[in-house]
Amino acid sequence: MASFTFSKPSGMLLPLVLVTYLVAATSAGNFYQDIDVTWGDQRGKILNGGQLLTLSLDKFSGSGFQSKNEYLFARIDMQLKLVPDNSAGTVTTFYLSSQGPGHDEIDFEFLGNSSGNPYTVHTNVYAQGKGNKEQQFHLWFDPTAAFHTYSIVWNPQRIIFLVDNSPIRVFQNSEAIGVPFPKSQPMRVYSSLWNADDWATQGGRVKTDWTKAPFTASYRNYNANGCVKSSAGSSCASETSSKLLISTLYKAFTTLCPTINHSFILTQTQAPNNMASSTFSKSAVMLLPLVLVTCLVAATSAGNFYHDIDVTWGDQRGKILNGGQLLTLSLDKFSGSGFQSKNEYLFARIDMQLKLVPDNSAGTVTTFYLSSQGPGHDEIDFEFLGNSSGNPYTVHTNVYAQGKGNKEQQFHLWFDPTAAFHTYSIVWNPQRIIFLVDNSPIRVFQNSEAIGVPFPKSQPMRVYSSLWNADDWATQGGRVKTDWTKAPFTASYRNYNANGCVKSSAGSSCASGNSVNDQAWQTQELDSAGRNRLRWVQSKFMIYNYCTDLKRFPQGLPAECKR
Repeated sequence: MASFTFSKPSGMLLPLVLVTYLVAATSAGNFYQDIDVTWGDQRGKILNGGQLLTLSLDKFSGSGFQSKNEYLFARIDMQLKLVPDNSAGTVTTFYLSSQGPGHDEIDFEFLGNSSGNPYTVHTNVYAQGKGNKEQQFHLWFDPTAAFHTYSIVWNPQRIIFLVDNSPIRVFQNSEAIGVPFPKSQPMRVYSSLWNADDWATQGGRVKTDWTKAPFTASYRNYNANGCVKSSAGSSCASETSSKLLISTLYKAFTTLCPTINHSFILTQTQAPNNMASSTFSKSAVMLLPLVLVTCLVAATSAGNFYHDIDVTWGDQRGKILNGGQLLTLSLDKFSGSGFQSKNEYLFARIDMQLKLVPDNSAGTVTTFYLSSQGPGHDEIDFEFLGNSSGNPYTVHTNVYAQGKGNKEQQFHLWFDPTAAFHTYSIVWNPQRIIFLVDNSPIRVFQNSEAIGVPFPKSQPMRVYSSLWNADDWATQGGRVKTDWTKAPFTASYRNYNANGCVKSSAGSSCASGNSVNDQAWQTQELDSAGRNRLRWVQSKFMIYNYCTDLKRFPQGLPAECKR
């Protein structure tokens, strides 16, 4: 087996910069940059500045797209919201494929349903033109009510199909016993929405109802993290890039993925323990970057509540479930519950998916916020004020700096936050604070220190969440009380992401130059599409703005409002 020789890198900066690049490429995604809509005569559309893509199907045609790049091994993530209501006869696909009669292919196919019946998720693997390796599933949620993440991990050892980072199928490389495995043909990412009512729903017995057309599926947050094929070869396999890639990534790997068994990785890559002058097999070129990226994506995207969170109060009313993938907080007449992050951050982007207390939640408050400690604390708040059945939640936001708040804005949402998980995000950087819901900005608080307005910038903050009783003020100013016959009240959390500058005894990870998180959030602001979305949210759903409350500020509105 051929080998490459690597010298010890001169420092940590280069691997960290490289890792930063890889993570940025994984997390950012823009359909204009990454995707070509290839058929459908305008039925495939890229919207919201490249952040959203829709495919439509009518009686005349479906539509589809493909990735600009080809990959030879990759992790591909896509968030989809499938065709709602009666989608019988339709098929929405998300797959990897090469071309030609001896092609390789890795398939997600979503077979539409008649109203009230679940989608069938069809998976298959082709190698050298041969498939017939189907497994089918129903999902544990309604895939039409909200976006969910569907992922394909393809490396030399196995193919993993994941839904919201939960594995549903693993196809191992079994070439040792004569089973072909996709490993030599580069593949593009494809997706399509098309009519297959001759077989898709109940074997073709239920036909497409064209009175419901056009049918539309929606896509966002496309991530392609892999070995890009070009005229020069694979980005992971070329010898020149490999020398840089392996030596630097191993350093980053041992630093950033301390919980992974390094000796196992060394064994798998044929690398000796002496990293000062090491020889790596070609398999290392493929395996180590993918393992590192898997570690980073798991740390950055998936999150595990056991690793990231401490349940701090509630006497067992706060529970971590499903191997760390789900957390629930409960409230009864005796106590609520809450948690905090293990890490403190000095600037960060924090994402959390929440499903709020359903039905009659009047009097309850569910919080998700950043805060430092002490009387002069800083704080950035999402608070969800419960409702009586049939009435919307109130989403309350506020910003404290040096112990002073009084910067409230309140909103209703454009969906039912109790029916499915939705993503609530806080972007906090030195220039501004952005509140986002499902990546739509609802509020921006700019740094206005230049005109004397304090801004949170020097106190590290933890992430907190709680579920508690506040029926003295929460619902209609305290007029609607908590109905304890409905207890326990429960809110659910998943997919926690904390991407920021971690505070430790050595200082901030960003300030010391040792962060892998030098990403877009550190300077994030709204582009024209974001500003349009913000205007839409604030015109349609804002119910209170301190900057327009003249009665509250008879001596004049706060200085930042005048801006």
